[in-house]
Amino acid sequence: MSSSSDAFVQYLVNNRSVVAVFLRDHVPNPVFNESVVDDLNRYLYVPVEQFVMTGGKWVRPALCLLGAEAVGAPSRRAYSVAAAIELFQAAALMHDDIADESEMRRGQPCMYLSEGVGIAINAGDSALVAVTSCIMDDETYDAQTKLRLLDEIIRMERLTLEGQALDLGWARDERWDISPEDYLAMARRKTAYYSAATPLVVGAICGGGSQEQIEGLRSFGLDCGLAFQIQDDLLNLVGDSDAQGKDYRSDITEGKRTLVMTWALAHLDVAQREELVRILGAHAVDVGSLDRAVALAQESGAIEHARRYARTLVERAKAALDDVAVAEDAKVMLRSMADFFVDRTH
Repeated sequence: MSSSSDAFVQYLVNNRSVVAVFLRDHVPNPVFNESVVDDLNRYLYVPVEQFVMTGGKWVRPALCLLGAEAVGAPSRRAYSVAAAIELFQAAALMHDDIADESEMRRGQPCMYLSEGVGIAINAGDSALVAVTSCIMDDETYDAQTKLRLLDEIIRMERLTLEGQALDLGWARDERWDISPEDYLAMARRKTAYYSAATPLVVGAICGGGSQEQIEGLRSFGLDCGLAFQIQDDLLNLVGDSDAQGKDYRSDITEGKRTLVMTWALAHLDVAQREELVRILGAHAVDVGSLDRAVALAQESGAIEHARRYARTLVERAKAALDDVAVAEDAKVMLRSMADFFVDRTH
């Protein structure tokens, strides 16, 4: 990882204990203390809490804090909405694992495998409900702020679901006519909003940021968030296989329409394209087929194109940030965050 990413990595480390405290404070609990409370904890609240508290780097809640700091407010103003964002992330992952038939999540068997599909769906639904509760229950937010936050969160949720619908639908219908532009439209919805743009925006709203600051951070976050997804796609194909574990090259097995694969399908000759479609459509798991799919992507120039495009997005975002009136120390951190999104190795 480049030295330009170090500042944001340290920011995540420095804020990890703070994030852990407010996440634990915001995970849902039983509404009533009745005789069934132990069973409610066993079948709902403990699985949700364990999933949330064993999260990865907690990048999204950290971005909420950074959004508040960028407009000159203390990061604590964004604690509740940061918890809301992470709870949405938890819900999305619980449900995604079922849809994708994944096996492992954060080093553990997916919840639907360890607890059952019904429990996992219900746990994800509970986390979604808690997203709204985090905001509504915070007495430090006035009514207007709550409405603005809910408006942003609802829009983020709708766009994420639109992106997921495209991703799942294209796979179900075995669509191989998806263009790189189609992929970017899907990934912007599915990932860019909730992974970067909306966390920065809601943090800035909590901090009392101006509309100009908020829109500047939104634009910055959309470019960085899209780059984040493209880097995810690249790591799945050509990253560290040990760090990826069982998920390594799972995008090929699942026939994912990524920037790499849509670009490759658009630029390979007819015979090579048909070969790649056969591999992607066969849900291949053997090493030979997976290696061949990556080789075809490399021959088409798709892997280098994706790397270059992700870096272009980040550089554009950093350049545009120069014209956004936010705190200078926050600008330094945001630029480091942008580099982290494309330099990370897992």
